Amino acid sequence: MGVSKLSPAISYISFIALYFSFYTVASTSSNSLQDDFINCLHQNTNVDFPLEKTFFTPQSNASLFIEVLKSTAQNQRYLTKSMPKPEFIFKPVHESHVQASIICSKKLGIHHRVRSGGHDYEGLSYVSHIETPFIIIDLSKLRQINVDIEDNSVWVQAGATVGELYYRISEKSKIHGCPAGIYPSLGIGGHITGGAYGSLMRKYGLAADNVLDAKIVDANGKLLDRTAMGEDMFWAIRGGAGGSFGIILSWKINLVPVPQTLTVFTVTKTLDQDAGFKILSKWQQVADKLVEELFLRVFFTIAGNNENKTVAMSYIGQFLGDKGNLMEVMNKGFPELGLSMKDCIEMNWIESIMYSSGFSTTTPPPPEVLLQAKSPIGEVYFKAKSDFAKEPIPILGLKGMIKKFLEENAALMIWTPYGGMMDKIPESEIPFPHRSGTSFMIQYYRSWSDTEKRPDLRIKWIRELYSYMTPYVSSNPRQAYVNYRDLDLGQNNNLKTSFKQAQVWGAKYFKDNFNRLVKIKTKVDPENFFRHEQSIPPL
Repeated sequence: MGVSKLSPAISYISFIALYFSFYTVASTSSNSLQDDFINCLHQNTNVDFPLEKTFFTPQSNASLFIEVLKSTAQNQRYLTKSMPKPEFIFKPVHESHVQASIICSKKLGIHHRVRSGGHDYEGLSYVSHIETPFIIIDLSKLRQINVDIEDNSVWVQAGATVGELYYRISEKSKIHGCPAGIYPSLGIGGHITGGAYGSLMRKYGLAADNVLDAKIVDANGKLLDRTAMGEDMFWAIRGGAGGSFGIILSWKINLVPVPQTLTVFTVTKTLDQDAGFKILSKWQQVADKLVEELFLRVFFTIAGNNENKTVAMSYIGQFLGDKGNLMEVMNKGFPELGLSMKDCIEMNWIESIMYSSGFSTTTPPPPEVLLQAKSPIGEVYFKAKSDFAKEPIPILGLKGMIKKFLEENAALMIWTPYGGMMDKIPESEIPFPHRSGTSFMIQYYRSWSDTEKRPDLRIKWIRELYSYMTPYVSSNPRQAYVNYRDLDLGQNNNLKTSFKQAQVWGAKYFKDNFNRLVKIKTKVDPENFFRHEQSIPPL
């Protein structure tokens, strides 16, 4: 039987009909996208999720949507009007909701971002520059913490903050700690995926070095623990950064012993007080070689006004022990600082966390303030970059650095010493590679407020400072810390990022470990379902 020919008019009409059906699908309102997602969730979980507490859209309640979007977004740069916004935010209240979210995102072809504490420096946990539409899966309602002192361990869900974790440990014991980060508002889920260092790192390494087990939802929506995911994937998630291998639901972390008495101090020197950089040069020589119980950072800030503007260098220390022992260590290893007994404050571990977080020491708030999950820095717009120094920066280099630093009014630079346990762990032990041979890490940070007229100039300045520092820091590759994410280093542009393209930034964060991360990604997520501007690409 022959094929009957359609008249041109009919074929034209059917083409128009087809076109409009495609057009209607393409321009489906966010409401129906959300409805499809909700229906799909119901089919894939038996645990109820009350919509008014778990779903937030601009259509249903614009002001509440913005409030939830802003709730844990730490960098205001990525909340401005011109930035892409999610179609909706979903806050799972049960682990099965996360599994269902993955199944449904995949089925409906919706790109997602996952946020635990919102501290991604480039906002990648709540903004997508490469794909629309996108949704946010916000883990802030998954924040259970189970401390087991007998087992020396803690299970902590991804949405809990570092502050909550420390507080819950201190409720059970005054002589147990956890070697994670310093700022209490950090979300534990994403924080540990990048390595996570804090004031105990010279004694015990990173939080990621102390992870015993984890629960993760993979690209098929399966819930896996260490045994089920296998050692390759378990290696990759401890320092290979978030958003590449799955959604972390919880970590099991080893608790470490801390003494009942710690000593903290801050000694500040202005440029006049260290004119020839004698103190700063000595710090560079000894900070990574002093006893591993001592963690002594340098904070560079701008002090004074325009006529007598100077740089203040604050030496902020934490010592695992009493002040008598600390004074012995300092008098022997770093007398140039001139630390005195009256500079030293003895306290317990949880109080030292408050001190390091920048809470007042004259009228310290109760430790419960750590449960508030609010950043002590407040709402800021910022740009940051990082470096690793292998050897002391010579006087000439320091002079130029300070000159550049004095061009701004609200700049911050932090030098963090390595050495101790960080020297002893091989660089391929986990993806975080900055180990032996690293003298100190540098963080460059420039923040501003919403009244800043020229944020572009603030960013230009930090890039110039970074450029100036090139001869004095690591090279081939110039290393960077993935938790201080920096899109200047390079980024993926879409689903089909090449290995060569990603290696540019990948080698800076992970050195040779990047190659193994790519192999594991290719094995566990070959379709590149978990992706963002700096996610690990599959081959």
